[in-house]
Amino acid sequence: MELYLVRHAIAFERDPARWPADGERPLSPKGEARFSQAARGLKRIVPAVDVVLSSPFARAWRTAELLVKEAGWPAPEPVRAFEAGQRVTRAVTALRGYADRQSVAVVGHEPNLSELAVHLLAGTEGDLAIEVKKGGVVCLGLDGVRSGTAWLRWSVSPKILRALASQAR
Repeated sequence: MELYLVRHAIAFERDPARWPADGERPLSPKGEARFSQAARGLKRIVPAVDVVLSSPFARAWRTAELLVKEAGWPAPEPVRAFEAGQRVTRAVTALRGYADRQSVAVVGHEPNLSELAVHLLAGTEGDLAIEVKKGGVVCLGLDGVRSGTAWLRWSVSPKILRALASQAR
């Protein structure tokens, strides 16, 4: 399986007065614009995936919707295991339900995505550090969804994805 870990785009700063529940906090206009372009760049290197799983939090969900619009990826499926603050074991369990797929994209949050990547790559925390920038993507290769068995295929920043989109014109 090819696993694409996509961090949500730039969101508004936390503001309990505007969004009492952090899950309601949306992308900023700048975040939407930048990720729309990044998604077009991502399409150049990943033209399609089998399934998109997303945190149902507003900022992640909108990022997944932009992948549909700009990259032509499938409509996202909401998966609570990818919400901010969830344990990595919940994410692994959720992924196992898609182990028969060739390619899976997960749209979520930090530090959850980097913790998931480290768990799949190294098996234990502290052995490896990975950071996924807002709007960035990490690609892992998996032969089954098991701790410490994945390999890092690539990691790309949103800036590089936007540059790829600009070159396509």
